[in-house]
Amino acid sequence: MATLNIKNFPEPLYEQLQKQAEKEHRSVAQQVIHLVSKSVGRPKSRSILELRGLGKEIWEGNDPEEYVRQERDSWDS
Repeated sequence: MATLNIKNFPEPLYEQLQKQAEKEHRSVAQQVIHLVSKSVGRPKSRSILELRGLGKEIWEGNDPEEYVRQERDSWDS
C-alpha cells in the first residue's frame, strides 16, 4: 500500500479534519482516505437530464418512470 505525506498542510484545515474524523469514529488517516475515495474514487451518478443530445429533449419535463411504464404497456397491445 502506498504512503502519502503532505507538507505545509494548513493547521485550521487539519483541525477541522481531526474533528470530522473523531465525529465519524475514524483516525485522521482513515478520514483522509474516506474523503479522497468519495471525491475521486468512484464516478458520480449522473442524471439522465444531464445528457447533451442523445435524447435529452425526450426526458425534459417527463417522469422517466412514467415514460417507461407507458412504453411497457404499449408492448402488450
